[in-house]
Amino acid sequence: MKKVLIAILLLLPALACAEKTPAPNPAEYTVTIHVQSSRLIQTYNQAPTLQHLEVIIDGKKYELECPGSFVLSVGDYKARILQDKIAPNHEYTRQYELLFANGSTRKYAVIGESE
Repeated sequence: MKKVLIAILLLLPALACAEKTPAPNPAEYTVTIHVQSSRLIQTYNQAPTLQHLEVIIDGKKYELECPGSFVLSVGDYKARILQDKIAPNHEYTRQYELLFANGSTRKYAVIGESE
């Protein structure tokens, strides 16, 4: 019983924050990301677990990561680019925000690219 009460108390602040955040506009999520594989990576020194995705975006293969503790189902997801910085030497940093069927979103950083 104590565990259930603690879980409810821990969820209340998250629910309060969720009410203040406006719902995402699906029309802004114009990029289709096909998730080919999803796995969790346990990091060291009590750092959070990472959700690692292998995806295809516009025919190119990428690896995406974000903190997480669940495996994401393979399939297609709508996304938008949140950050896209390209250096003159062709190095870049990019971040996507994926939109899920329930209206929630999550930010993923590009950590790899391959052919």
